[in-house]
Amino acid sequence: MTLPFARLRRDFALGVKNLLLHKLRSFLTMLGLVFGVGSVIAMLAIGEGASRDALERIRKLGSHNIMLLSKKPPEERNSSQKRAWFSIYGLLYSDAERIAATVPSVDRVVPFKSLVKPARYRGRAEDLRVICTTDEWFELVKRDVVAGRVMTSDDIREFASVAVLTEWGARKMLANEHALGETLTIDGNTYRVIGIVKSEGGDSDSGDTPDSRSDVYIPIAAARQRYGDVFFRRTNGASIREKVELHGIIARVRDERDVEPTAKAVERILETSHKSKDYAINVPLQLLKQAEATKRTFSIVLGAIAGISLLVGGIGIMNIMLASVTERTREIGIRRAIGARRSQIVMQFLIEALVLSVFGGAIGMALGLAIPLLVTAFAGMPTVVTPWSLVLSFGISVGVGIGFGIYPAMRASKLDPIIALRYE
Repeated sequence: MTLPFARLRRDFALGVKNLLLHKLRSFLTMLGLVFGVGSVIAMLAIGEGASRDALERIRKLGSHNIMLLSKKPPEERNSSQKRAWFSIYGLLYSDAERIAATVPSVDRVVPFKSLVKPARYRGRAEDLRVICTTDEWFELVKRDVVAGRVMTSDDIREFASVAVLTEWGARKMLANEHALGETLTIDGNTYRVIGIVKSEGGDSDSGDTPDSRSDVYIPIAAARQRYGDVFFRRTNGASIREKVELHGIIARVRDERDVEPTAKAVERILETSHKSKDYAINVPLQLLKQAEATKRTFSIVLGAIAGISLLVGGIGIMNIMLASVTERTREIGIRRAIGARRSQIVMQFLIEALVLSVFGGAIGMALGLAIPLLVTAFAGMPTVVTPWSLVLSFGISVGVGIGFGIYPAMRASKLDPIIALRYE
């Protein structure tokens, strides 16, 4: 056992020595593997980060939830540009009541309005993005409570003038003031701040969640009593009135397995009570399944593209090793003449290929870890380096080195000692 190990150690030291004799050539040979391994890790990290971000956004909607959103039908949009100044469309309070009463698999139905209203606090004025909803909203759309409390059923029943701010809303309106207990004026009506919840989503209408742009939550009963269902907006210089009772409904299904059949049942209910398609149905569970399938495809494609770089690196190793065999033909002849076996010649060249691939893979791993950090720091994109991507890329690097080193090693071992000794 000691002799083979000593021989292997000697062959390894000799291989490293031979590579160091041509430092620049060895380094340039490793570059293919360095960039290959680095690109595999970096591309998979960027893909994994983007996929997880998308999946997390969908999960925020709740895999048990069905999202119903009001939308203006195409015929209404076309007519409003020409002559219509009053439009009625969207979901109704009766839709929410009917779904709750007739679909047994649904255990929660939460209606909401989404408004933009002018608000004032002392001398500060801002337009707030308002979600008008019930106390059950916070059961279906999870929001961490930073301070105070959220709305209760008593607040809804008593038409209470209370408001729950998001962190965005608190910074926008109250700045550094003590938030809880302060009074805001929203479109001429006063509301007492009872709580602050964590903001979610991006500060844009990204559609991550129904309240991704929300600054404040108020009871829907009080909002309907004070603001009604008719809204004014200006477009292309014209003033248009629209009547929308609800901007959306969230229906929660008891069992995740019943989500898709329940969505079809809800759609049938809406089809019977709406003359036109003035609503949209989003099923987060379906989106989640599609996103997971897309993630798998994306990872395979990225891995295949980056794998081409490793292939190119392997070809580089083969070329350099073949050149090395040619350069060292006389050395091989001398070793064979004094008794070196073919297996020893093979081992010698394989060790050199292995050293190139191991060091190239190690440097590539460092590069692959650095690139995602730079992408996150400068581009703001989420990246996730998974352990399996490190193991996979390094393993492929070593495998490529050995695989592409076998042919030059076998070619070296098959050289005729007499011919090799006479080689100039």
